[in-house]
Amino acid sequence: MDGTEAGGRRELITFRVGKQEFCTDIMAVREIRGWTPTIPIPQAAPHILGMINLRGAVLAIMDLSARLGLGEAEPTVRDVIMVADIDGHTVGLLVSEVSDILSIAPEDIQPSPDVGCDVVKALVKGVISVDERMISLLDLRDLRSGEMAEAA
Repeated sequence: MDGTEAGGRRELITFRVGKQEFCTDIMAVREIRGWTPTIPIPQAAPHILGMINLRGAVLAIMDLSARLGLGEAEPTVRDVIMVADIDGHTVGLLVSEVSDILSIAPEDIQPSPDVGCDVVKALVKGVISVDERMISLLDLRDLRSGEMAEAA
């Protein structure tokens, strides 16, 4: 399921990574939990913080700030982990905060700016302007890399 309502509107959950605001399909997010210190995973990609025990299952935690090229995060008790399903794999995403839920029509999504950077084009699927906010739309499937697939 992709979070599309009748009438073509999409339900998106918004969250902050540092000072930037992002959103993704609400149906990809399984739960939101407080920060839990991780155990390192040997030979993991730099954006993988480590792993935690989530009700008896091992969950890899991705530093979303590092994965998006915004610098490595310094997790604090105020940060949260969004537990998401990415292509059938459960993954934890470290974010600064989860904000709210938006119902967006397809025409409200503007194309990503053409900055000539393949990483930005691959990760940011569009931009939504809400009041004075500019929110980047992420497709979580594009966050997965070979290293993430091995850690998950």
